[in-house]
Amino acid sequence: MSYAMSAALQGAVFQQLITDTTLGGLVGANVFDAVPAGEVPDTYVSLGPELVRDRSDKTGAGAEHEFTVTVYTTEAGFSGAKEVAAAICDALVDAPLALSRGHLVAMNFFKAQAVRDRTGSGRRIDLKFRARVEDN
Repeated sequence: MSYAMSAALQGAVFQQLITDTTLGGLVGANVFDAVPAGEVPDTYVSLGPELVRDRSDKTGAGAEHEFTVTVYTTEAGFSGAKEVAAAICDALVDAPLALSRGHLVAMNFFKAQAVRDRTGSGRRIDLKFRARVEDN
């Protein structure tokens, strides 16, 4: 197994999201790897947890990365958050991401969950993607 391409994949995903014009039109520059301290925007995107599985074979090291991109909003209802989520999917699925190490074999949407926060005043959509990468 190789976890060696994790940072390269995360960097490429982040770069894809911050340069996507449709997503930028919806959230501006509010795409974060780590949510900043203090006051946060009403709507923003955050990179989240990752689970990695070995997918090495005879030809070389590889891995499947299941990672989460989350949309947070304080807007009423889910409509705005779903529009942002759709833009994220459009930006990532089958995107030709350039990794600083290894290469991307496939990028697919896996599943999503939309929930209200505990106070009921905020909304969150967790988008899960699966990326297959190889280190050769």
